[in-house]
Amino acid sequence: MNRSSKKRIFTIVTHVVMILLGIFMLYPLIWMLFSSFKTNSEIFGSMSLLPKEPIWDSFAKGWNGTGRITYTTYYKNTFLIVLPTMAFTVFSCSIVAYGFARFRFRLKQQLFVLMISTLMLPNSVLVIPRYLLYNKLGWLNTYFPFLMPALFACYPFFIYMMVQFFRGLPRALDEAATIDGCNSFQVYWHILMPLCKPALFSAAIFQFIWTWNDFFNSLIYINSVRKYPVVLALRMSLDATSAANWNQVLAMSVVSLVPGTILFFSAQKYFVEGVSAGSVKG
Repeated sequence: MNRSSKKRIFTIVTHVVMILLGIFMLYPLIWMLFSSFKTNSEIFGSMSLLPKEPIWDSFAKGWNGTGRITYTTYYKNTFLIVLPTMAFTVFSCSIVAYGFARFRFRLKQQLFVLMISTLMLPNSVLVIPRYLLYNKLGWLNTYFPFLMPALFACYPFFIYMMVQFFRGLPRALDEAATIDGCNSFQVYWHILMPLCKPALFSAAIFQFIWTWNDFFNSLIYINSVRKYPVVLALRMSLDATSAANWNQVLAMSVVSLVPGTILFFSAQKYFVEGVSAGSVKG
């Protein structure tokens, strides 16, 4: 057997293994999709993937919710939290990263180390101080506990990732723009930001998914059902009655995956570039 034949066989085997591994990883999602068309008894009493007697109205009934509030309200609330948080995070963290990467000022290294050290703090340590602070500010049962940290660049992971990306861009671009009459903000906005799309998209995708799936903070800071995001609505649907309609719960779980999936595949090119570039530049 020659070298080209061995290489071809190795490629085929590799693709088969990867396909099987992908199917294995996607099986829970596939099961969730098909189970949304099953009855409770079939979900818990049958190992079959396909439903025997499909229920076609699980998505419609699930969307209507368990009370007067439908998932239209829950999705609107979720987007009111997620989209501004994502936008504020990208804007504020990129400005802070630009400052650390491009400017010289006193205590720069110490402040950068202090910022990075906050990554080591467990989130559970910050729960009580944040709750007391937000309570004094009157922000409980509002979306400010999600928006204000994003507006003031309280996410050191994204700052560090963008600093690494900014450092990989040549300073000659800044100097050329300054010679042409640009000030520091214009250099940031018109020159560096378009070149940092991979890092910005990576931060946006991470923040979108993290905020969309943030059950813990939503449960702590929001106590009005009318202001619930999707994650709390899904949990509430299990508490509404003693016997939950699992096909409706699974149907709404499937729908809740759609926005994040669309965003990821739409920006997959920039996401991969941002993660890989941020890991090697510096």
